[in-house]
Amino acid sequence: MAAETPADLEQLLQPTFAGKHVRAVLKHFQAMITEFQQSAWEEAIAKGGKFIEAALKAVYVHAGKTLPPAREFKASKLMIELEQLPGGSLDDAIKLTIPRACRFTYDIASNRGARHDPGEVDPNEMDARVVVAGTCWVAAEMLRYAQKNALDPARVRELVDGLTQRRYPLVEEVDGRVYFHVPGASARDVALLSLWHKHPGRMSEGELVAAVVRHHFTDKNAKMAVSRLGRLVDLDEQGRLRLLQPGVRDAEELLRSAEVRRG
Repeated sequence: MAAETPADLEQLLQPTFAGKHVRAVLKHFQAMITEFQQSAWEEAIAKGGKFIEAALKAVYVHAGKTLPPAREFKASKLMIELEQLPGGSLDDAIKLTIPRACRFTYDIASNRGARHDPGEVDPNEMDARVVVAGTCWVAAEMLRYAQKNALDPARVRELVDGLTQRRYPLVEEVDGRVYFHVPGASARDVALLSLWHKHPGRMSEGELVAAVVRHHFTDKNAKMAVSRLGRLVDLDEQGRLRLLQPGVRDAEELLRSAEVRRG
């Protein structure tokens, strides 16, 4: 989320919006971006839907409304009620723009590719990109609203730009070939990530070496990288490798770190 940490953004969104709802907004936003960066399209979409629900609750309470019991909560009902609020002192961002953006994004998140015909592009990837863009816009509008009379306009613009910047996945698959867009990744890192992407499946040493070579390493370096995985892998009777849990954790930490560096 740009150069700001979740704690920084929590402070900037409060006290305009209630703390527990702000924390939920940021939690789901971070989780959504993490899933998207790892090309986990359906998971990213689901987290985006949770973000919208949390954002609606924050805006609804800010508008002076009382949330219904959890079992009676319906996002669509909150959107309608917000849009029907009388004018007065309420900003259009609260009454109109945020609820309408939430409606569009939530509709996409709730249907997860069901309205598309399968074709060249994975519909879940298409929907994930739309959901991420929509949630980034909503988060940015909430930030702009919360800080419109507090921060220097140029600073708010910088923060909003950071939230709405285009997000790129760190993992890309093209015709069955997997690529990891992790700046500075070593040959061993690529081998580790390749097994992580395949997990719990297995890869032969030849397949793993080929995956590393595809990332512009030499055959010699690729073979050395595979040999250096050591205790992070299990080798079966057919010579196929499977990543063990310590390796899974290392791979996920590598992706999280790359996500933070990319901001």
